[in-house]
Amino acid sequence: MQIWTGLGNPGPKYALHRHNVGFMALDVIAEMHGFGPVQSKFQGWVQEGRIGSQKVLLLKPATFMNESGRSVSEAMRFYKLDLDALTVFHDELDLAPFKVKVKQGGGLAGHNGLRSIDKHLGPDFRRVRLGIGHPGHKDRVYPYVLGNYAKAEQDALADMLGAIGAEAEWLAEDNDARFMSDVALRQND
Repeated sequence: MQIWTGLGNPGPKYALHRHNVGFMALDVIAEMHGFGPVQSKFQGWVQEGRIGSQKVLLLKPATFMNESGRSVSEAMRFYKLDLDALTVFHDELDLAPFKVKVKQGGGLAGHNGLRSIDKHLGPDFRRVRLGIGHPGHKDRVYPYVLGNYAKAEQDALADMLGAIGAEAEWLAEDNDARFMSDVALRQND
């Protein structure tokens, strides 16, 4: 079993924020792969399903970004899983908008959701980094990250999320290189 966590903040006022793109990715995966109904568990919302031959639990922490690790660690302990079963989808300032990269472990890049998971579980989990780009100056980061995607970005956002959903089976099979390649190909069509 794998746990895929999307990072975001709960509540309708945050729904379209760049910081919530991890939640958005999980919503699309759940819809495209016919996951079960949303249940309230582990201080968050979960949906169970299969991607290819793999059983996957999608988890959206309801703890707000800064406390995401509480929810994720509770689910990991409940299922007695090691960190190699965890994949975290999150926004990434240091990637061009709508680029998707996967990496194992690494730094936190100032991301409070990653910092919280690292605090509870350590750094060695897989990350699906969803590029949001940088606003250009550090003083503009906070309002940019907690701002909605612009209307002009909606098509590119939908393309990225659709590509992630369509190619999720490669991620479930631990073929990160094929996942990244096929997502990029779909976005270039």
